[in-house]
Amino acid sequence: MLDKRFILDNPDLVQENCNHRGIKVDVARFVQLELDRRQLQLDVEDLSRQANVVSKSIAQAKDEAGREARKVEGRNLRDLKEQKQVEMERLAAEANVIHHSMPNLSHPEAPVGGEDASKELRHGEIDIRPFPFPVLDHVDLAEQHSLIDFEGGARIAGHGFYFLKNEAALLELAIQQFAVELLIREGFTPMITPDLARGDILKGTGYIPRGPETQIYSIESSDLNLVATAEITLGGLYAGQVIDADELPIRLCGISHCFRTEAGAAGRASRGLYRVHQFTKIEMFAFTLPEQSEDMLNYFRELECELFDRMGIPYRVLDIATGDLGGPAYRKFDLEAWMPGRGTGGEYGEVTSASNCTDYQSRRLDIRYKVKGEKGTHLVHTLNGTAIAVSRALIAILENCQQADGSILVPEVLRRWVGKDRIGGNG
Repeated sequence: MLDKRFILDNPDLVQENCNHRGIKVDVARFVQLELDRRQLQLDVEDLSRQANVVSKSIAQAKDEAGREARKVEGRNLRDLKEQKQVEMERLAAEANVIHHSMPNLSHPEAPVGGEDASKELRHGEIDIRPFPFPVLDHVDLAEQHSLIDFEGGARIAGHGFYFLKNEAALLELAIQQFAVELLIREGFTPMITPDLARGDILKGTGYIPRGPETQIYSIESSDLNLVATAEITLGGLYAGQVIDADELPIRLCGISHCFRTEAGAAGRASRGLYRVHQFTKIEMFAFTLPEQSEDMLNYFRELECELFDRMGIPYRVLDIATGDLGGPAYRKFDLEAWMPGRGTGGEYGEVTSASNCTDYQSRRLDIRYKVKGEKGTHLVHTLNGTAIAVSRALIAILENCQQADGSILVPEVLRRWVGKDRIGGNG
């Protein structure tokens, strides 16, 4: 969340940013509530001081009438203090709701507007391949080669769940190994994270654990929730902690299942594996000094590009517009892979995101750093990036690597784990 003092000093800037991000927030109302709350806080402190003075003076009264009068005065002061305390808490609760709904500030270079305003920065090393034969989408390819059982998944868990089998199961494991191996080589610490997290951790990272707008599965009669991404668990790892500045940046590689309700998702664009309720993801996460975060975001983006370049998948990189950033992100880059079986003649589909959340999450989670020899602590910056969301990577691999004879070439970098260079044909 944003610093309260910054909001009070820059209400017009904060309101403009909310407008650019398409989020309805009454910043002026927050400012008034916060100013009124602060005045009430002063009143409460003053009344408390007065009540203490009166309490100490009771013993000094000359007679019983004097002592009783001072007791009455003390009770009146305490009653008035309690009234102002209740009003102060009411204002604080209303201000808190508005405060938590405010998005992060936006990078000056982030395109302003909705999803269509996002700016294409560049394409990957691999060109879109022309197909001299009818292209199949991943659902048809999976059926042809017995790779994914959507019907079985629906029977046991409902629509949006599935079984990966045969070479698809091996591909999932290969993609994980490939991504984790690269990130370990880059100095990331590999971590298999919990699939559950408490509500306060979700709120701290900017997710809504419950309510009509949530995309989160919550555990009934519990404060636990299935995580939508390892960003949640990795981001919460240092909640309430102070990190030595010399230890930063900290780079983590999270391996987790992800669970999403995908409420409202429908249509052919969501066919098959594109929008599912459970998938595996390799997540990059970093805690940095403020001056390190912009370079770290660019580094995350380049790692994502390297992964898809080495798998031979065409893609484009987008600088995401303000209206599509999500609450915590200051700036976000997406990779969209070319999916030739999507739409009528192929379309790009999002496969990774990398976001710099500056101190928005760390302020909520109270994650700070301390410089040796200096007084006080400072908020760290947090960043997250999708190395591989396996379900969507599978779409891109199956569709881009299909051959005229119906077989599917396994990307060369994955073959040592899959154990073959081709699915179907002579394998």
